[in-house]
Amino acid sequence: MLQRKNLKVSVVIPTYNRSLLVQKAIKSVLSQTKPPYEIIVVDDGSRDDTLSVLKNYPVKVLHQENRGVSSARNLGIKKSTGDVIAFLDSDDEWKEDKLKNQLTLHKEGYKFSHTEEIWIRGDKELKQKLHHKKPEGECFYDNISFCKIAPSTVMIDKNLFEKVGYFDESLEVCEDFDMWLRVLKITPISLVKKALTIKYSRGEQLSFKYFAMDRFRIKALLKHLPDKSIKAEIERKLSILEKGALKHKNQEIINFVSKIQNTL
Repeated sequence: MLQRKNLKVSVVIPTYNRSLLVQKAIKSVLSQTKPPYEIIVVDDGSRDDTLSVLKNYPVKVLHQENRGVSSARNLGIKKSTGDVIAFLDSDDEWKEDKLKNQLTLHKEGYKFSHTEEIWIRGDKELKQKLHHKKPEGECFYDNISFCKIAPSTVMIDKNLFEKVGYFDESLEVCEDFDMWLRVLKITPISLVKKALTIKYSRGEQLSFKYFAMDRFRIKALLKHLPDKSIKAEIERKLSILEKGALKHKNQEIINFVSKIQNTL
């Protein structure tokens, strides 16, 4: 594998109405033993005091009207000037050796990497189940059921976005599932087997706002047809959705299932 030196890391932090939390995220970046080349915070139309508190930190601030996390990440990617990008959600944090460990992998030639993580809800650490085991290597098909790669753990070569495109701004949730599948289609992922990312579970997260999350995963999977394994996974998810929709008499989901079934 081709050795690479002097890689510049751009950290991209999207945020929306999290003036207190984003400061903790930024401090965890500033505490890295291997500092990044630049820290880009994309304010997605916050209505709190986010913009004023960001003036206290050595970060590049980008501001846009509220368009969602995918749009914010995309803006950060496009305005970044580093060789590799590390994403950090504004309610998460890193341990101090996070960037150092991943940079070692990218200098060895890897283009896509992530770390183990710690899950915190309230003041308790959550136990991760076996099916949450972090993937590594050539693992596209191991990840078509649900997303096992968390944005705040990821480091990725910027030039990969030229090949796979940017985050899908039409997806309100599961945009990370969609992106990582597109990346895994063309390159393996390397794993730092240390819990260097701290992920906090909070009630305001987008995943709590949406029922039947598989709707969005199905939309992402449709991009990979006519792959037989992908089709089988879509049909499995549709069956589960249909069963739940009929039980709860949810016409919206019933219509969605019918529409997708007619395209297969």
